Amino acid sequence: MPEVKRIISLLIRYVPRRYLQAASVVGLKLASLFLRGEGSVCEICGNRYRRFLPYGRLRARSNALCPGCLSLERHRLIYRYLKTKTDFFNKKTDVLHIAPEKCFLKPFRLQHDTGYVTADLESPWADVKMDIHKMPFPDNSFEFVICNHVLEHVADDLLALSEIKRVLRPGGTAILQVPFFSPVPERTFEDPSVKDETEREKLFGQRDHIRRYGKDYPDRIESVGLKVNEERFAFDFSPTECTNLGIVPEIIYLGTKQ
Repeated sequence: MPEVKRIISLLIRYVPRRYLQAASVVGLKLASLFLRGEGSVCEICGNRYRRFLPYGRLRARSNALCPGCLSLERHRLIYRYLKTKTDFFNKKTDVLHIAPEKCFLKPFRLQHDTGYVTADLESPWADVKMDIHKMPFPDNSFEFVICNHVLEHVADDLLALSEIKRVLRPGGTAILQVPFFSPVPERTFEDPSVKDETEREKLFGQRDHIRRYGKDYPDRIESVGLKVNEERFAFDFSPTECTNLGIVPEIIYLGTKQ
């Protein structure tokens, strides 16, 4: 298993994502059949496995990747939050999903139909091709915005957050997840002059990141006028529940437009 984790980490770090996605279809189908059983359940696709696959760039995490829908721990956590703590799956509404993850496409579209809009600059799953710094939507367009592990990639995260606030309706909520790498600095560190990928990985945690978020992240959200709520419901899960659900507890950062 350690050797498998190492191979996965190397592939994720150095092989472009579009090639990985194309080559992984057959392999993941085989893995899905091989791993079927009891132990872990993916609430997004409903499949049950003895365990999920390892996944991670610098160090592959155990029990992370669902071979059925490609969800990771953070996706399953967001899904459970939306399902148990909000009315997201109880009514049709208008949802903007920035840089959409494949695992969410089917359930979100099934629930919200044409109200569910996916958007990104490059993603093949995006309904709308857009720059997050200047979104082509009117003010007050969406009740929910989902922006998961996006802001660490963009040139101006505060401008992007301002745009998210603009397109949210009053009372609307954005899920604004970003990665945190230990040790988490007191203040967010960014240096746009760093172009070398190896140096970016060292400074920011990943080769395509341009900032390393710190403990001031909630302050950055609030600086654009969104009210921050740090949702910690997953920290009440027992270790067994975390394993069964394939979830690693982390704070869900919510920004609400007043």
